[in-house]
Amino acid sequence: MEQTPRKLISVITPCYNEEDNVLDCGRAVREVFDRHLPAYDYEHIFCDNASTDRTVPLLKQLAAEDRRVRLIVNARNFGPLRSVFNALLASSGDAVVVLLAADLQDPPELIVEFVRQWEQGHEIVYGVRASREENVVMRLIRKCYYRLVRSLAHIQVPANVGSFQLIDRVVVNALRQFDDYYPYIPGMIASCGFRSVGVPYVWKARRKGVAKNRLWHLTDEALNSLISFTRIPMRLCMFIGIVIAALSLLRAGYTVVMTLITDGVLTQPGIPTLLVAVFFFAGVQLFTLGVLGEYISAIHLQVRKRPLVVERERVNFETAPDHKCVPTVSRFQPEKPEFESPAPVTTGAT
Repeated sequence: MEQTPRKLISVITPCYNEEDNVLDCGRAVREVFDRHLPAYDYEHIFCDNASTDRTVPLLKQLAAEDRRVRLIVNARNFGPLRSVFNALLASSGDAVVVLLAADLQDPPELIVEFVRQWEQGHEIVYGVRASREENVVMRLIRKCYYRLVRSLAHIQVPANVGSFQLIDRVVVNALRQFDDYYPYIPGMIASCGFRSVGVPYVWKARRKGVAKNRLWHLTDEALNSLISFTRIPMRLCMFIGIVIAALSLLRAGYTVVMTLITDGVLTQPGIPTLLVAVFFFAGVQLFTLGVLGEYISAIHLQVRKRPLVVERERVNFETAPDHKCVPTVSRFQPEKPEFESPAPVTTGAT
């Protein structure tokens, strides 16, 4: 009797200088599948952003011990969003865990519940960060950010949801149609639609190493998420401009009336009002130019059609690289000569 083929689950982990965590992450995923999901095959794809510590050698050691561990090494640091999306395109699973952090702040054991919900017919199963093991200030900032994105986006983006999600292959195929130089993956997944369900969990504090996402990186990702899925900031600037123009006309009318009533002598000198108005309008103009600049910058990066990432090498991959990434040949590897001498031709006796 022919057996039904086992389903394959892909797990993606981005890393940059995570020598303290990558082995623990690899073992944790292996333990989850060996103990709780023995009926499934899996592939664990590490995408490394040109780490400068021992992360790559450790991952190569892990890949040599277990063929289910795969490795993509980028030629430079392209950032976690682009690196993860490139790995997502390289995945081959029936379902894909989009991002499992190397520092295990997202618990690997939640993959078991992800798979259970997926088998019940949900194409998207997203983790909801119900609580966080971090300081009050960062919790407040993140809460305000998620509310802002949720209220401004023209699609329904779940609150407190990052890229720790499991998506069906049909969603992966839909994401392949996106041509986005700087992808905001949670928004892209939400824009695809499909049946979805959330699973709450506790976002844990980092146990080892130092977080690589600084305030500047978080701000950059936040602005990218707002620009990618809403036009409200530009329309808000237009609305502010209309309101200020209307107030200016009212002020001008008031000035004309007061000039006629007082025979050209205003009741107030107006110098303080003029200074306040000048600085206020200057601030509004700079704010508007900044918003427009963000959108223009996004357009500029998109139309140049640069590759998503440039790869140095792949380990344990049997298929060719996806068309959206550009593999390179290191100068330390032997290159094929430009011209080859023809092989000698022998003729048999007639």
